[in-house]
Amino acid sequence: QVQVGESGGGSVQAGGSLRLSCAASGRIFSTYAMGWFRQAPGKEREFVASIGWRGVNTDYADSVKGGTTIFRDNAKSTAYLQMNSLKPNDTAVYYCNAVLGRNPMLDWGQGTQVTVSS
Repeated sequence: QVQVGESGGGSVQAGGSLRLSCAASGRIFSTYAMGWFRQAPGKEREFVASIGWRGVNTDYADSVKGGTTIFRDNAKSTAYLQMNSLKPNDTAVYYCNAVLGRNPMLDWGQGTQVTVSS
């Protein structure tokens, strides 16, 4: 079983950038597709992006296309989410998880808070 822990969140102004990290432990990280999700206050958790186990195939929600890049380093058992040109509606708690398609496979971690001010 892979367990994950998110980090890298913070408070930025609109137009700023953040890089989130998802460190994984446990079973073979490199065999799992990994995804990022987010939950804004009062809203359902939603899919943001995913990356295949080889780091080649990626999938993005329409709402983040163009300003967000997902990548991974299997040697470090870490997945990343680089977010540029952040907007206030990107404010949310961001979570990572192993995924099958856009569906999470594991229990959720604590997440990392991203706050974007205008």
